[in-house]
Amino acid sequence: MSFFDFFTWPNVRFILEGFLLTIEVAAYSIVFSFIIGLIFGTLRYTRIPVLSQVAGLLIDLIRNLPLLLIIFFIGVVLPVTGFDISLKWAAITGLSIFEGAMIAEIIRSGLKSVDKGQIEAARSSALNYSQTLWHIVMPQALRRMVPPIVSQFISLFKDTSLAVIITLPELTHNVQIVGGQQQSFVIPALIFAAFLYFVVNYTMSRIARRLEVRTH
Repeated sequence: MSFFDFFTWPNVRFILEGFLLTIEVAAYSIVFSFIIGLIFGTLRYTRIPVLSQVAGLLIDLIRNLPLLLIIFFIGVVLPVTGFDISLKWAAITGLSIFEGAMIAEIIRSGLKSVDKGQIEAARSSALNYSQTLWHIVMPQALRRMVPPIVSQFISLFKDTSLAVIITLPELTHNVQIVGGQQQSFVIPALIFAAFLYFVVNYTMSRIARRLEVRTH
């Protein structure tokens, strides 16, 4: 069989079905990880007694665990203990938790980068701590966070391929299935998958650049 024999509609459709699931998992994970990161990053920045320490402990714990292990634990171990969760939501949960911890550090660093003089000026203008945080510090910090956060989202999209360990029928999983049909299908299937990953990640990187220009 030749290289182009792979490109039949059943094969292409099967790969695209996995690609659509990858996009769905990534989209949910991006939203949830940002929410988690925003909450925990802000908590760690504010240094609220106990809450800040707990948030810091959880972030450090998760950041030092392999994402593959987290996905495997949620998708394979938890169901054995009686906690019923679908493969899709196991992947989303694992990605959201892990990437949320990464984003939390980005947000904490972004908040810390705001000049303390502006914070003091805001407090002297009768703004309380919460008002200063949300109206003065956070808007400036978010503008600076755009490039690293989008870079983290790009990593998240690529990391969806790790869900193959729990046999989630995403892009990488379906590429393995198609490649297993014929040895000659392996290279074209991988090239096709690489193209799909590239299109999404390149698009996100271009969006990040435009947002970075607009915020300066």
